[in-house]
Amino acid sequence: MKVAIASDHGGLNIREEIKSLMTEMGIEFDDFGCECSSSVDYPDYAVPVAEKVAAGEYDRGILICGTGIGMSIAANKVRGIRCALVHDTFSAQATREHNDTNILTMGERVIGPGLAREIARVWLTTEFQGGRHATRINKIKEYEDQNQ
Repeated sequence: MKVAIASDHGGLNIREEIKSLMTEMGIEFDDFGCECSSSVDYPDYAVPVAEKVAAGEYDRGILICGTGIGMSIAANKVRGIRCALVHDTFSAQATREHNDTNILTMGERVIGPGLAREIARVWLTTEFQGGRHATRINKIKEYEDQNQ
């Protein structure tokens, strides 16, 4: 698995935690920034990661901002992306099993580093169940294809 990760200024600390986790798990990743604590615009980081995941250059992406909301909105504008904002482990598992999400967003001002690591670990290790869930995902893909 290869993961693209990024944050804005509001997600720097948790991004470092998740990078450490992925290193411990032996997961290959590339960091797309940001590298400053001054205010930056989250779409400048969310959209490139989402485009790379949608293009198949990366299997999944992880985005962090203050709340996770802005990153999630921006990433979901990219065709082929199923991005979920998650702040608990149950949702992390369900969004992979049922929705085959390919990008995870979290908010550093909402959750702490320990919970963020556990959410990411669950999300990274959970597989899509397919079956009736695949039918639903295919409906989303069909809609995207019709409305390019």
